Amino acid sequence: MLKRSRTQLYLRAALTYAALLFFTAVFVGPFLWMLSTSLKAESQIFTERMVWIPRPMVWSNYPEALASFPFLLYLRNTLLICVLTTVGTVFSAAFPAYGFARLQWRGRDTLFIVLLATIMLPAQVTMLPVFLIFRWLGWTGTFLPLIVPAFLGNAFSIFLLRQFFLTIPQELSDAARIDGCSEAGILWRVVVPIARPAIATVALFAFTAAWMDFLNPLIYLHSEKQYTLALGLQAFLGRHGGEWNLLMAAATVITLPMLILFFLAQRTFIQGIALTGLKG
Repeated sequence: MLKRSRTQLYLRAALTYAALLFFTAVFVGPFLWMLSTSLKAESQIFTERMVWIPRPMVWSNYPEALASFPFLLYLRNTLLICVLTTVGTVFSAAFPAYGFARLQWRGRDTLFIVLLATIMLPAQVTMLPVFLIFRWLGWTGTFLPLIVPAFLGNAFSIFLLRQFFLTIPQELSDAARIDGCSEAGILWRVVVPIARPAIATVALFAFTAAWMDFLNPLIYLHSEKQYTLALGLQAFLGRHGGEWNLLMAAATVITLPMLILFFLAQRTFIQGIALTGLKG
C-alpha cells in the first residue's frame, strides 16, 4: 500500500512537471523564435529545416534595426506616457479603494457593484463617445487622451486595492484615529506601507498596459514625432516588412524591458495577487 501511494505520488508529480514544461514551451517558444530570427542573416530565415541557433549570429541586426527608425524618440514618448499613466492609476485607485474598504457610508456597497459592472462593459462600446469628447476638448493629436483617463480611476485597479485593504486589521486605523490622524493620514501612513505589494501589482499592470497599448495611440496621435514604440514598430513593419531579421531585432528590444520588469518585480507581484481577496 505504501509503495503504491509513493508510485502514485511520483506519477502525479511527473505529470505535473510534464504539463508545466509543455505550457512553458508553448508560451516561451514564440519569444525564443523571435530572438533566434533577430540574430540570423537574411539567407537563414526561410530554410527547409528549422534553425534555432543561427551560425553565425548576426549581432549587427540590432544596431541596424534601431537606426532604421527614431527609437530614442519613440522610447521617450512611451516612457512619458507609461510613467504618468502608472502614477495616475495608483493615485486614482488608492483613494476610492480606501473609501470602499475602510469607511462606512450610505450606498457604499451599491456604488461598488455599479463600479464592478463597468468592468464588464467592452472598451469598444465607449470608444466612439470617448473619442468625440476628446475631440470636442481639442485633445486629439496630443498625449492627453492617453494620460488623463488614468487619473480618473480604473475599476479593476480600485477593486484590486479595495480587496487588499480589507485584509488590513481595522485596529490599526482605530489606533491612528485615537492619535489624531486624519483619514488621508491613515491612508498614506498606515494603509499604503502595508499595501505595497498590491500597489506594486497595480503599477505593474498599468505600466505594462500603457507600454503595449497600440490602439489608443493609433487613434489619438497624428504626428510621427509623437509615436510610441508600438506605433513605431508598426511603421517599421510597413517600411521594412521583408526584412524579418531586423523586424524581430526591433521587436526583441521593445519586448525585453517588460520581461526584465516582470522578473524584477515577480516576488512583489505574486505576493500582491496572493494576498488580495483573502477577505471579502
